[in-house]
Amino acid sequence: MAIRSVKELPVEGRRVFVRVDFNVPLTPAKGVADDSRIRAALPTIEHLIGRGARVVLASHLGRPDGKTVADLSLEPVAVRLAELLRRDVLLTDEAVGDGARKVVSDLHDGEVALLENLRFFAGEEANDDGFSRALAGHADVYVNDAFGTAHRAHASTEGMIKYVAEKGAGFLLLRELEFLSRLLGAVEHPFLAVLGGAKVSDKIGVLENLLGRVDALLIGGAMANTFLSARGGDVGASKVETEKLPLARAFLRKAGERHVEVLLPVDAVCAIGLDSSHGEVCRADAVPAGKMALDIGPESARLFAERIARAKTVFWNGPAGVFEKAPFAAGTLAIACAIAECRGLTVVGGGDSVAAVHRAGVAQRISHISTGGGASLEFIEGRTLPGVAALETAEAQ
Repeated sequence: MAIRSVKELPVEGRRVFVRVDFNVPLTPAKGVADDSRIRAALPTIEHLIGRGARVVLASHLGRPDGKTVADLSLEPVAVRLAELLRRDVLLTDEAVGDGARKVVSDLHDGEVALLENLRFFAGEEANDDGFSRALAGHADVYVNDAFGTAHRAHASTEGMIKYVAEKGAGFLLLRELEFLSRLLGAVEHPFLAVLGGAKVSDKIGVLENLLGRVDALLIGGAMANTFLSARGGDVGASKVETEKLPLARAFLRKAGERHVEVLLPVDAVCAIGLDSSHGEVCRADAVPAGKMALDIGPESARLFAERIARAKTVFWNGPAGVFEKAPFAAGTLAIACAIAECRGLTVVGGGDSVAAVHRAGVAQRISHISTGGGASLEFIEGRTLPGVAALETAEAQ
């Protein structure tokens, strides 16, 4: 992809609109509970400040559905960002309008403004042309550094770009594209994909696109139940996408024809329900009646870890069990530790998978942790990301 880096853009003394992903969790007291997404954007912001740009940051927070919701104001984000940058960050009272225009027009070289929550306006998610033009009015240069929203064709990620003369990508977005592109190119083998989560339907596109690339697929989470059922296993009261069983059977058949090994759990941690205080180990394909498989078992974790240890390339997206519940988190944490031990290229994406590597204390030992779960999946699936395609230069199109 011919996309210009922020380093190549003429930003000195100009208003640079930067789409960032500051969709962070907040504390009950309305502070920032986890500032990792803010920190991830700092290299691009600091680069622009250092070159004397007039920085206009824009993000969404939560799902206000086109209405102003006081609890979803970006004010706590502005406070935390100012602390990290050690300089003032001006927060506008809304993303567009007279007040926002005044704040942006009054910026001096090296100063930073943060627009209020983009999704307070319905025009953001609707990719409304009028809202796109209004956002573009804040910009001489456009930079996207929000990979987590690059798969959305919204006003701030796609619609406004055609109205801005200069465009490019920030350091975070470029790093995402570099590592994810490597997975779709010439990689070292064995190449393993570890996929978990609830639904086969959410991951089937990724599974299909990886079939011609990987040597093995390791499948956990509730989606493993559907594949186990497709192979004739009895998963008890576990969650199964019954309507996807033919799709699962067809996929397993296709994997066999391509000589791609599909490893499913051999044991599971079972319980009556999600709120059970503990679970018991059972065979993954013979779950007792009335019980649910809520995590992979210790033997499955050991087998998965053995395969991961021998891999040269690993992509992981999705937990192995109900990771948010302590009795059913061990399998996911075991995978996190196994991937950290792997000496090859390791890429992790998806909220629970990223949370697992942090909880296990191994994040620093992963080659790349993606900031966009949905975006990384769509990229690996081979789909065009609107926010990325819009950055391509005219010469490349």
